[in-house]
Amino acid sequence: MSTSEPLISIIVPVYNAEKYLPYCIKSILGQSYRNLEVILVDDGAKDSSPQICDSYAAKDSRIKVIHQENGGIGKAQNAGLDAAHGDYIAFADNDDILDRCNIELLLHALLDSGADMSKARWRQFGISQINQIAELAQQSIYRPEKVSIIKNPLHAYQTVFCKTLRLIGNILRQNTEARYFNEANWCRLYKRELWNGIRFPEGMYAQDVMVAGKLYSRMSKVADVNHILYFWLQSPESVTHNERSFKFFHDNVIAGVSNFNFAIDNGILPKRSFYTMTTLLKQENESPDLASNSALQKKDTAQVKYALQRLTKTQKIQCQILTAIRLCEKKIYDIKIKNRK
Repeated sequence: MSTSEPLISIIVPVYNAEKYLPYCIKSILGQSYRNLEVILVDDGAKDSSPQICDSYAAKDSRIKVIHQENGGIGKAQNAGLDAAHGDYIAFADNDDILDRCNIELLLHALLDSGADMSKARWRQFGISQINQIAELAQQSIYRPEKVSIIKNPLHAYQTVFCKTLRLIGNILRQNTEARYFNEANWCRLYKRELWNGIRFPEGMYAQDVMVAGKLYSRMSKVADVNHILYFWLQSPESVTHNERSFKFFHDNVIAGVSNFNFAIDNGILPKRSFYTMTTLLKQENESPDLASNSALQKKDTAQVKYALQRLTKTQKIQCQILTAIRLCEKKIYDIKIKNRK
């Protein structure tokens, strides 16, 4: 790939990932698209992750390593954004694996469509499958894929989130899966200017949820590639699977309320944010350290109650139905996916 091609900055926050980090880095360096700036942000890791980052940087000039005191994933992502020189921005988690055509396919889709962001599909895998997945990701070859153009992604983000309804939509040939957006920043390619004036809140668990609404509102259209280009490790020790502190639930409630109000202000029924803030508030009330955070819990309850008052009775019923469907799906997900070995 000629260096005249656009520079892509890939930001990877790194923290205590020594067992999986080499797989992630190798999958990035092995991309079919070569004009990359790989920014590894060591967020004060306590294991050998910093040394692993430095060793790869010594071998490949495309890698830049930032070492900083531990401040959480939001701070690490911000450091990467501030240091990025690319025309386009991508993110990866330090224990995940990219298909070798990830960047190439996402870039082609974005440039060919004139979209603000491109995205693709992903697949979860367990730790025992990591070598198999790494090999599979490297065997990928470029081939034209179906690319769908999605307009008004903020609306899609708030309304298309139940897997059951997405499957039904696809059976009915509505191409519903292409309209599915979540808060994850990986398996996407962004125009750099989308991030102008937007940074992740630091010291917060739900940093990606907090910026989702603002990011999607800046996009006029998104290109969706109907192909698995990212492999998401389901690690038993991950925050998503294990964290049950009051702060974890509180941060998600606040992020849900923020996105809820943002959607209402933009004339969109916030079905996803209804689910987020109501279900996480319930979990907040069941957190083991609730007693020491009772005052903050009362404030969260008041914020959710005030937000819900902005809905009509019919709108609230719509949100409640989707929330019930999503909760059923989550039980199945927890059994089938989170418990993978």
